[in-house]
Amino acid sequence: MEVIPAIDLLDGQCVRLYQGDFNKVSGYTQDPVELAATYREAGMRRLHVVDLDGARTGSPANMELIKAMASAGGVAVQAGGGIRDLRRARQLREAGAARVVLGSIAAEKPETALAWLGELGAEHVVFAFDVRVPEKGDPQILTRGWVHDSGISLWTLLAQFTTHGGIHFLCTDIARDGTLGGPNLDLYTECSRRFPDAQVIASGGVSSLADLQALRQTGASAVVTGKALLDGRLTLEEIRQFSRDA
Repeated sequence: MEVIPAIDLLDGQCVRLYQGDFNKVSGYTQDPVELAATYREAGMRRLHVVDLDGARTGSPANMELIKAMASAGGVAVQAGGGIRDLRRARQLREAGAARVVLGSIAAEKPETALAWLGELGAEHVVFAFDVRVPEKGDPQILTRGWVHDSGISLWTLLAQFTTHGGIHFLCTDIARDGTLGGPNLDLYTECSRRFPDAQVIASGGVSSLADLQALRQTGASAVVTGKALLDGRLTLEEIRQFSRDA
């Protein structure tokens, strides 16, 4: 299982949100490009970069920072945030992003997102599904920065996208995101059971090496972690050791 450090950008700064709430922002002093270089030098193979300005407004605002991270080489960048038309997706690819992350557009207009899949190539697209997991019933997709309940089940969208060639899926339990409260192991185990050929990237709640070890047992192909690394709860050496032991 691959470990992918996350860098969230807001007003050009590196931040983390608590459960996606823009009113609960933790700012960090690291320069985003320098932080990307630190991860690259530590041997990380991929970065997950989110343009939070774009996610909030629908107009990407951190393209130059993403370009700087990607142009340094040595690490593949998957990036998204506010990608609501094909032109923006192409711009991200032209900026050097190895994968474009499509979120709200995938849930709200799946046929459109699937058309882009043919344009961009399945290996270069990550479909990002943010979910609320009820006590009973299927996980439900939220969009537009988690403020809109789509009324669509995660299982419905995964079935549709895998049937039509989707490969990579980022699945975030919003109740866990930014909390350091541990990942939703049941969610990712069920994803793997229902869709064994999907490459599911887990996101939300990771706080320790033990969480990575537990996630590996779920069948997830990768995990994104941001706050745990920034707060020093999970170290780069632990990630390296985890990768060596895989």
